[in-house]
Amino acid sequence: MISDINASKMLNFKRGLLNDTTLVSLYKSIIKPRLIEEKMLVLLRQGKISKWFSGIGQEAIAVGVTAALDTDEYILPMHRNLGVFTGRNIPLDRLFSQWQGKANGFTKGRDRSFHFGTQEYKIIGMISHLGPQLGVADGIALAHKLRSEQKVTAVFTGEGGTSEGDFHEALNVASIWDLPVLFCIENNGYGLSTPTSEQYRCEHLADRAIGYGMESHIIDGNNIIEVYDRIRSVVASMRTNPRPVLIEFKTFRMRGHEEASGIKYVPDDLLKHWAALDPVENFKSFLLAENIISLKDDVAFRSEIITEIEQALSKTFAEDDISSSEENELNDVYAHSNFKAVTSEKMETEAIRLIDAVTQALDLSMQKNENLIIMGQDIAEYGGAFKVTEGFVTKYGRERVRNTPICESAIVEVAMGLAINNFKAVVEMQFADFVSSGFNPIVNYLAKSHYRWGQTADVVIRMPCGAGVGAGPFHSQTNEAWFTHTPGLKVVYPAFPYDAKGLLASSIEDPNPVLFFEHKALYRTIRQEVPTAYYNLELGKAALVTTGHQLTLVAYGAAIHWALEALETENEWSVDLIDLRTLVPLDFDTISESVKKTGKVLLISEDSSFGTLMADISAKIGEELFVYLDAPVKRLSSLDMPIPFAAVLEDLYLPKNRITSAIAEIMAF
Repeated sequence: MISDINASKMLNFKRGLLNDTTLVSLYKSIIKPRLIEEKMLVLLRQGKISKWFSGIGQEAIAVGVTAALDTDEYILPMHRNLGVFTGRNIPLDRLFSQWQGKANGFTKGRDRSFHFGTQEYKIIGMISHLGPQLGVADGIALAHKLRSEQKVTAVFTGEGGTSEGDFHEALNVASIWDLPVLFCIENNGYGLSTPTSEQYRCEHLADRAIGYGMESHIIDGNNIIEVYDRIRSVVASMRTNPRPVLIEFKTFRMRGHEEASGIKYVPDDLLKHWAALDPVENFKSFLLAENIISLKDDVAFRSEIITEIEQALSKTFAEDDISSSEENELNDVYAHSNFKAVTSEKMETEAIRLIDAVTQALDLSMQKNENLIIMGQDIAEYGGAFKVTEGFVTKYGRERVRNTPICESAIVEVAMGLAINNFKAVVEMQFADFVSSGFNPIVNYLAKSHYRWGQTADVVIRMPCGAGVGAGPFHSQTNEAWFTHTPGLKVVYPAFPYDAKGLLASSIEDPNPVLFFEHKALYRTIRQEVPTAYYNLELGKAALVTTGHQLTLVAYGAAIHWALEALETENEWSVDLIDLRTLVPLDFDTISESVKKTGKVLLISEDSSFGTLMADISAKIGEELFVYLDAPVKRLSSLDMPIPFAAVLEDLYLPKNRITSAIAEIMAF
């Protein structure tokens, strides 16, 4: 293990051109997180805090990297990077309040420890899934590059995190796009209890950069001077010559993954070896030997920091426990959308297809928002799998219309990074089915960011979806229920060209993440008169397609057109046909008004039956409108099976041919 870590000698400090003032500043910066941690461990034993992730033994990395960056350059740290937060001079009482889940923290008690971000200090905190922040760093760096700003973005991960697919996707994207991202790997010997020998087989993680055509360096992570001096040189070069650089810091985690896990799995000789390489004590010895500080100075430095810690703790412990209300919590799930209607009245119109409406909405939104970036596979010169963006690259350039590698997860993360750095992003999933490869950052990063720490995720993900075109089980799903279940996401699903154009414009205007479903079978089969100019439609408003008094029929997407066909065939029925258009937020008021009038309800969806949005709507009708019902609420969905390829099997799967009989059954009740 010792040879694997490659730290077989004592630290060798070479001050180079660094003056005494800089060295003293670095020393104060490195002892601060150490003293805070020592206090936290005492409080943990006293039961005054609930959990702690220790970075003791590897402080030099966070402190050195932070000191080497400009204060307006973003850093994306991990659990053990307390030195990033103290290095950016975040008031300690705010940090302590964050760790205690109090209001003076950064997440209103909604997340713990270092799971937060702050635009004020240009720190973007991690999520427990580790990998997504690497791609987010790509997006932040891309925003800087698009604005021709000479800025570097630093992002941290551990040696264990390099096993995740997000690591490879993020490095690949950064390399292809020459993004100025400093990828910092803290190789501290163990991923929880799993040693590096069981994490990877290459000699050095820095060697992985070769596969991406990327520059890399190995740095002694316990030597604060080496960390600071070399990173300062690297980032200065990256600012003038934008490119990603991979840094492997060799270090060691002296305590458990978190305190409850302990370190019994670590051999004693290994702990003794690394204890001798303590970054704080070795740097102190060097400064004393060089007469840069005295023992009296050291006592004074520590006393000042300890006083700051105690005063901040007193303030935090005196702070009231967090309080809130159901209304407050629900209101923060989504960022406020200041919708301003752009009416389509008196506009010239033309008969266009649904796919044309999507194209027009994107085109006009690109003109309206110079900070809008479109990304996806083959969307540039090729125009996308369905030719939605054909001609866009000529009109807007490859900087704003970006072909991406086949890496859905990284591109969603890039979109989030762009949003953090004041851009808007539209991501095209080539097929909605492929979103499963980018599922984690959507449901765990985009969806939760505003609720957790007030960060908007100004991202639209376009989802070509649906059956009826003989595309089989991997290109035909309508998987909106995966996302309607996730608070923080908005889900839009138009059935008509007019709605598609206006709702896509509004989705791009909205500061929240939106899943925008576009049914492939409707792309070129449905025409409608649509205004040629820019207009928008408010999200969360259903449309009444037909009116009647006998039955409330609720649907969306292709199911709306199936229902219209059935009603035209059996025209003696008087039906309120409600097109939801927006699934989240759901316009239940329109449903409620209709049910109170008709007393009978049929809910139709293309999705398979179990666990769908329609199941929830059915339950809500039963709970809130039971006294108005004259018959049980009926649902009609596709069969609970994967979508087959052969036309006869696909027809069997879909509910289209069962609508007439379902209506007749409920009308006869």
